[in-house]
Amino acid sequence: MTADKDAASVASRSAGPGPAGLGVPTMSLAEETEGRPSTDGASPGQTEHIVQALDIVKTYDTGRVQVNALRGVTLRIKRGEMAAIMGPSGCGKTTLLNCLSGLDVVDSGRVLVDGVDLATMSDNAKTEYRARRMGFVFQFYNLLPVLSAVENVELPLLVSGVNVREARRQALSALEIVHLTPWASHKPAELSGGQRQRVTIARALVNQPAIVWGDEPTGDLDSTNAGEIMDLLCDLNQQQGQTFVLVTHDLGVAQRTSRIVRMQDGQIVSDQRMINREAGIWAPVADTVEA
Repeated sequence: MTADKDAASVASRSAGPGPAGLGVPTMSLAEETEGRPSTDGASPGQTEHIVQALDIVKTYDTGRVQVNALRGVTLRIKRGEMAAIMGPSGCGKTTLLNCLSGLDVVDSGRVLVDGVDLATMSDNAKTEYRARRMGFVFQFYNLLPVLSAVENVELPLLVSGVNVREARRQALSALEIVHLTPWASHKPAELSGGQRQRVTIARALVNQPAIVWGDEPTGDLDSTNAGEIMDLLCDLNQQQGQTFVLVTHDLGVAQRTSRIVRMQDGQIVSDQRMINREAGIWAPVADTVEA
C-alpha cells in the first residue's frame, strides 16, 4: 500500500465516519436521495427535529447468546439542541449513537436524519452523507501522529475531493474556531490532551456538519481540560446553533447540556430538558414517546 493510500485508510478508521471515511460511491448522494426532503439545511417545510428514531430495535447474536442492545427506542432531537445520553456500561447508549448516525443498522424501526431515512440508502451513500452532514468526536482523538494539526483537520476534505488550497483555508478556519491557530503546525505529540481534542473537534467541524456526535469526548481528559472542552462545545451550540449529541458517563458533562437522556437495558428510562439553568429546573420530554 502506498503512503497516501495508507494515510487515507488510517484516516478512515481514525477520524470515524466523517469525511476521512469516504469511499468511492457507485451512486452520488444526489442520485441516491432524489425525491427526498432537501438536506441542505433547515427550511420552512422541514421538521424541527434533525434526528428521529422511531421504535428502533437492535439485537446482537453472538451464536451462543442474543444481546438485546436496543429495545423499541423512540427519540427525537431538535435542531440546535445539545443532548447527552447517559447510562451504565452495556445499557445501549453507544449502540444508539451508532444506529442514529448510520454506523450500524437497526433490525426494525426507522432512523431519519435531516429528513433522510437511512435505511433507504446504500452503504456508499450513507458514507457520503455522513461525510457531508455529520461530524464525530471520540474519546481517544484518533489523530495521525505524522501529520500536523492543520494537516489532520484538512485530511477529510482532501480525501473527499476538495482542492488543496481550499482545504487548507477551511482547516485553518476550523482551528481558529477552537482557538488553536498558533499550534496549526504542531504534531499531536507536541500538543496537550486538551489541545489534541480541540484538533479533533476542528476536524469534526471542518465540513460544517448539521450534527456532531460525541462518544465520551471528555473521557480521556482531566477535569480542567474536560471543562474547557465543554466550554467550547457549549459556545458552539449557543452561539452557532450547532447540534450535538454526546454519549457520556460524566454527570457533570451531561448537566452542561440542555437535555439528558438516560438509558438502561436497551431502553430510555428518563428524558429531561433544561428549563431554567440558574434554578436547576429540568422537565420531562415527550419526544421519546411516539405520537
